[in-house]
This record gives sequence, structure tokens and C-alpha cells, in this order.
Amino acid sequence: MAASTRPLYPLPCPLKQSTAPSSTPLYCNQSSSSTLINSRLVQSQRPVSVSVSFNPSGNFDISLFDDEETSKAPPPMPPTEGRYEVVIDNDIINRLDLTPFHNATGITSPESGKPKELLERSIGFTINYIREDEYDPRELSEFPDIRLWFVRLDAMYPWLPVLLDWRAGELARYAAMLVPHQMSMRMGVVFNPEALELFVMNKVFVVYTWLKENEIPMPRLKAKDMARMLGFGIGDELFDLVDKIK
Repeated sequence: MAASTRPLYPLPCPLKQSTAPSSTPLYCNQSSSSTLINSRLVQSQRPVSVSVSFNPSGNFDISLFDDEETSKAPPPMPPTEGRYEVVIDNDIINRLDLTPFHNATGITSPESGKPKELLERSIGFTINYIREDEYDPRELSEFPDIRLWFVRLDAMYPWLPVLLDWRAGELARYAAMLVPHQMSMRMGVVFNPEALELFVMNKVFVVYTWLKENEIPMPRLKAKDMARMLGFGIGDELFDLVDKIK
């Protein structure tokens, strides 16, 4: 039985920094030809308009299609009330210090933390990054030191994406820190489609296993929802194959 993923639609993933608004959106520019393997999957039936917001001041509203007939996206969702807030700055980033994450979430090792409570409250990031050049136009995901901090965080806690504040855009920003992309004058930042697909598949496997190990209800649904947030549909065949391996 073959199983894999297929992009549902070209996904807009707006990337905004927390300290100052910017006008550069981030897109996941994908096509079905970029998929690595084939499977039977659900596909979107019509264009999708997406809006996200980033804490604390980077609220951003973006529509996938620019033509005038497309309805305007609804106002961006605010950060989830009561979420765990991880605040980092230049010093924390330069020292690759994960202490702010540990202190904010109570997660001090891969085996620690309270999964059900973490899922209910979710996690978000405030990045107080001061540029050496105040006119530097780069987005946060273009700074190697910031990306390296998130790489270390992800290496320690690879199941973290399922705990993020998805509705406030934290999953899109997290992906941008870890997935190769390039700048486009017309589209902003564009994900490498195959790199994004590999990232999503890796996280689906990791998250699904972590959810089952912690006896979280409906692990398949949660893993599917996470992938869908990044523009991919996951078939049950994939989970059937995973479950057959003891």
C-alpha cells in the first residue's frame, strides 16, 4: 500500500516579526508536481484565503489571491488567551539559551511537561530582536542566528509544532525558521516546496508517535490538522502503515 502527502493548495504563510510590522508576506508556493510520492488524499475544492497574526504587534492580514473578486480575509486571530509565552532577545539567541522556553512552559527535557495542559493552552513566541542596522529589511527568518536558536529548540523538542498557537500563526513562523526559502519581489518569501514537504512529513511522524505515547485522544486527527495548516493533506493509509510497525 502506498502512502504519502499531496499539497492541498498554495499556502500563504505570513511571516512577521514581533517588534515591528513589515510588508513582506511569506508564501509556500507548491504544485502537485513537487510531491515526492503519490497517494489518495483530500484536496481543497476552492481557493483559500488565510489570515494570521503574530504576538505582540505584528498583526497581518493577507489574501491568497489578489484579484478584486476574491472576498477579503477576515481579521487575523489574536494570540490565544493564556498561552505560554516564550520571550527571547539578542542575548538569549546569541547564547543558544533555551532557558526562557524552559521557564515559560515547564518543559525542561523531552520527557517533562504536561502534554494535555500544553495542548490546551498552546505556546507562542515573542522575539525582541534588535538589528545592528535599523534599516535592515530582512525578515526574522532571514537572520542566521535566530534560525539557529530555533534549530536547537526543534532538535531538543521535535514534537513542539503540535503545541504551538496555530491560529495566531506560530506554526507558520516556526516552519519558516526551519525550512529553506528565498525572497521574491512579487511573492515575498517562498518556501522550497520539497523541503517543506519533508519538514511536514517528519513532523507528522514525530507528532503522531508523541501523541500516542502520551495517550492524547485522536492523535491522527491532530497530526492531520497540523499538516493541513501547512497546506498538506494526510491520508489514513499513512497512519495505518505506521501502526502496523510495533
